[in-house]
Amino acid sequence: MERSEAHVFSAAISGAFLLSCLLFAAVNRRQRGPYMDEAFHVPQAQAYCHGRFLQWDPMITTLPGLYLVSVGVVKPAAWLFGWTGSVVCSAGMLRFINLLFSAGNFYLLYLLLFKIHHKNKVVSGFQRILSTLTLAMFPTLYFFTFLYYTDPGSVFFTLFAYLMCLYGNHKTSALLGFCGFMFRQTNIVWAVFCAGNVVAEKLNEAWKTELQKKKDEKISSRKGSFSDLIRILQFLIEYLISPKNLVALTALTWPYIILVTVFFVFVFINGGIVVGDRSSHEACLHFPQLFYFLSFTVFFSFPHLLTPTKIRKFLLSLRKHPVQYSLITIISLFLIWKFTYVHKYLLADNRHYTFYVWRKVFQRHELVKYVLVPVYIFAGWSFADTLKSKSIFWILMYFVCLLAVTVPQKLLEFRYFILPFLIYRLNIPFPSLYRQLLELAFYIVVNAVTFHLFLNRTFQWPNSDEIQRFMW
Repeated sequence: MERSEAHVFSAAISGAFLLSCLLFAAVNRRQRGPYMDEAFHVPQAQAYCHGRFLQWDPMITTLPGLYLVSVGVVKPAAWLFGWTGSVVCSAGMLRFINLLFSAGNFYLLYLLLFKIHHKNKVVSGFQRILSTLTLAMFPTLYFFTFLYYTDPGSVFFTLFAYLMCLYGNHKTSALLGFCGFMFRQTNIVWAVFCAGNVVAEKLNEAWKTELQKKKDEKISSRKGSFSDLIRILQFLIEYLISPKNLVALTALTWPYIILVTVFFVFVFINGGIVVGDRSSHEACLHFPQLFYFLSFTVFFSFPHLLTPTKIRKFLLSLRKHPVQYSLITIISLFLIWKFTYVHKYLLADNRHYTFYVWRKVFQRHELVKYVLVPVYIFAGWSFADTLKSKSIFWILMYFVCLLAVTVPQKLLEFRYFILPFLIYRLNIPFPSLYRQLLELAFYIVVNAVTFHLFLNRTFQWPNSDEIQRFMW
């Protein structure tokens, strides 16, 4: 990092942290006690603070990573500063842990952007910092910086694991992946993604060698054609059934293999991936979750995905490949018809944005979910189009992980989309400065509206005296 870039980066992270501290103070003044899922997380962390490590709330579904880290930070700080009484492990003190994770995420996002795009000499240091600031302000993640939820810590350890993977430090990456798994069990998918990065790199090298042998450069430049896809799949099968190649890949990815083995042992002993209350977190094949994620991504990345140029390219693609798009449409309609699930939480809790999205859009008419198929197809095409700079094997690995982390979820919950969105956004080419500024401005507006609603537009349920607030 050059000196001028270092100064700008320091100013950006300091300014963002100062703003977060001001918002943190406002949130804690208005909402002093635990809110929503904090009602489970805060007492559990306080039990750990008092040394009751065998006490467990059966309503909690994630592993105790957040509480262990919290005790590891708060207890030494309390001893160092002489804090005693109720301030130690109070709701505000515990929430501050996520503010620290948020600052760590800011730094990790910068390092990842630098590493992933280091070959692009056109990208300036200012653009990297601007993109870092934008992603750090990503509304769904940024909101939970100020509550005692698992999201900021989950993102921190997963991004850290991804960074170490990109630098080739796979043992450290697997260890950090285990930490991410302790925050949320589904993060095991992103540990597999890290291993997949290694495998994709080796496959890409072997594929290039194969192309060189055949002197057929056209294959690599036409990723979209069906015949090329068949040839790539044939190559993939031939490569992976070779004992020599399997041994080589195992030697490279053994730390992740150990981690995945630990995960399966946990699932076997635990009787499932969820700890605690399993009745509300049953796995199912909820394929429309992929469509919801793609729509979510287009909404938050509209400066990059929803452009006149992309719309023209999409319409041209429709004209060129009507049969393929017709088949995709039929499959999408079938998946929506047979695999749409509506979780009881989605319909019952009017504090979440998803409640209003579902009621105002999907419940207007039975046919709405089918009418939206063209939107989903455009979102999927635009999403894939922005990733065309990546190797075909990286894209395949990412989509497998994306399916694994979204489809089994019955509940439509925007927090589940945070990590797949960030990894996608980190890997797309840098947009123009204008589009970066537009994206940042959009995030600031969404955050401003969200915090205004949360802090000022409170309401009460008829059968409760507690103040309710709108949130993601």
